[in-house]
Amino acid sequence: MSKNDRIVRFTDMELEQMQLLGESKSEWKAAAALSDEEIEAAIASDDDDDDDDEAGMNVDCSTVSVELPRPKAVLNMRVDYEVLEYFRSQGKGYQKIINAVLRSYVEQKQRQ
Repeated sequence: MSKNDRIVRFTDMELEQMQLLGESKSEWKAAAALSDEEIEAAIASDDDDDDDDEAGMNVDCSTVSVELPRPKAVLNMRVDYEVLEYFRSQGKGYQKIINAVLRSYVEQKQRQ
């Protein structure tokens, strides 16, 4: 079983509700009582810890480069009202969906 197969996500309100109902499996008091040394030891013994900095990997940071994505262009355009309402009805992030649709169209045209 990989690490991603075990990931479960909850909202803060769901976690609070679970704590109130006694459904939380986290031992917050025990975790709060751990010293920094105990926390570091627990992290070091965790097989899922993918931080290789202390595992003998020497990384020369002077050769590392980070390429930032190009910024999005601001666009004021006219579209049919029905088209805009359809995308808005998709909920939060509808502008990203519009961008994805346009990107897909461009990629298809470039392949032709």
